[in-house]
Amino acid sequence: MNVQNEFSRYADHYGSYNVIQKKVAQRLVAGVKDAPQHLLDIGCGRGAVAERIDWPYQQLVGIDFAPGMLVLHPQGEHIMCLQGDFDDPKLYASLKAAHFDRVFSASALQWSPDLAHTFALIRSLNAPVSLAIFTAGTFGTLFKTAGLPPLLRSADEVERLAKRFFNASCEVVRYSLAFDNTRDMFRYIKRSGVSGNRNVLTYKETKQLMQNYPSDRLEFEVLFIQN
Repeated sequence: MNVQNEFSRYADHYGSYNVIQKKVAQRLVAGVKDAPQHLLDIGCGRGAVAERIDWPYQQLVGIDFAPGMLVLHPQGEHIMCLQGDFDDPKLYASLKAAHFDRVFSASALQWSPDLAHTFALIRSLNAPVSLAIFTAGTFGTLFKTAGLPPLLRSADEVERLAKRFFNASCEVVRYSLAFDNTRDMFRYIKRSGVSGNRNVLTYKETKQLMQNYPSDRLEFEVLFIQN
């Protein structure tokens, strides 16, 4: 099952499982020192960024490929939600007809198959950016225990690309989340969306990993990009 379908499937559960994504959105919005009026949120999901903006604005456009998320996004006369793929040049061609004072993206761009391409498209909008991207330290112990390479790009690689396309500062922030047992931990991985629902282990391998996992917590690593 592809990422789009999985995110729609678990949209109803997502609010209770996206603890880290909420923290990421809060930090991202808190880093904005002005009060931009025309906002774009790429990979907006169910509105973690929109819910944390505490200044009045004229319009927020939210883009997401999962219709199951968009129906849960905050609604209002100043909010417009559109279904779209953040890697689609046609989407950006239509967005260029509007003016944006800031482009947000929290916890979505790590799934771009070609991040340089995506960054180039975002840069074409000629707006300051506030981006948060999960990086390779996410679930580090899990992948090390399973003997698998990281699922995501390294923070260094993402930072190099970011500085190639944006005049922005970059900061790596690490989080951890503790669980009562490994079953709850693996349920979180499945339903939170952080893994993109890539099934990289067989059922037998997953069961063995649950038995041998050496910690009661998961790690998360996020690169914040802001100008």
